[in-house]
Amino acid sequence: MATLFTKIINGEIPCYKVAEDENHFAFLDINPNAKGHTLCIPKKETDKLFDLDEEAYTGLMAFSRKVALALEKAVSCKRVGVAVVGLEVPHVHVHLIPLNEMKEMTFQHKVSMDREEFEAIASKIREQL
Repeated sequence: MATLFTKIINGEIPCYKVAEDENHFAFLDINPNAKGHTLCIPKKETDKLFDLDEEAYTGLMAFSRKVALALEKAVSCKRVGVAVVGLEVPHVHVHLIPLNEMKEMTFQHKVSMDREEFEAIASKIREQL
């Protein structure tokens, strides 16, 4: 059965897409720790980060770096934090979180955003790519 993220990639579930290439997809987290919180995923379903082969792993990290650099230009923050937890969805995903305070990295501090805010931030990040 396809994961939630595969359904997003396939367009079965809507998202605020930020970036895409042949092997990867990036979109805004709909339950963000901070405005601009982005998820980067491989298109190929793999449950755990270290189950990726070396080429897929380095490709995901390079794609995530590209998105993080654009995110840092698009959203006011001190830095972009990176986390790979992997318990929520059984599909590898890298969290890119704009940080101004440590609490934004705890996954207990969430922000509310409306559709217009999500669309505006996704657009700003895409413009920086």
